[in-house]
Amino acid sequence: MKTVTLLLSALFSASAFSPMVSTQVGLASTRLYSADVAEVATGVGAEAISALTKDVKTEFSSEDIDKILPHRYPFALVDKVVEYEVGKKAVGVKTVTKNEPHFNGHFPDKPIMPGVMQVEALAQLAGIVCLQMPGTEPGSIFFFASVDGVKWKKPVIPGDTLVMEVEILKFNAKFGIAKATGRAYVDGEQVVEVKEMKFALAKDQ
Repeated sequence: MKTVTLLLSALFSASAFSPMVSTQVGLASTRLYSADVAEVATGVGAEAISALTKDVKTEFSSEDIDKILPHRYPFALVDKVVEYEVGKKAVGVKTVTKNEPHFNGHFPDKPIMPGVMQVEALAQLAGIVCLQMPGTEPGSIFFFASVDGVKWKKPVIPGDTLVMEVEILKFNAKFGIAKATGRAYVDGEQVVEVKEMKFALAKDQ
């Protein structure tokens, strides 16, 4: 009889405390959720994020580039130049958007900027440097002669900002031959590297 009484007492005691335990857990969850919401609400915001590039100056705008390169939509792949050293090197920016036509087929359910177009973008940036050197004229057409040592490190997708850098290794105005090296980054991480690109300027017929 004493054993039964003790068991009943234990059961009633457990049921008496169980609502309190449940309430405490619920309150803890609510407090955690509130903290998460507060953290999201105090994000840095658009103004602060936009200000991250306030010290990056535009050397050549899109309109300026159109006066140098012959490329036009949908194959104009440099939006602006932010660093430029005459005859030597440049840093340019390409904003990747899902409105670009190649994403319709590359690939429909997983859009990725084709690697060859990343290399082409680097070549166009090199062209901006070369077509302002003695012996050339803005708007001239140049062709790929060769590409060596290409490495892709990470896919480039819509929404990315491709920041590219090229350096002219050699330029022979007499023969219209140029060599350059280049690399590009997204969010500070290298996505493509080209050890050497060789170009030939088209000669007037």
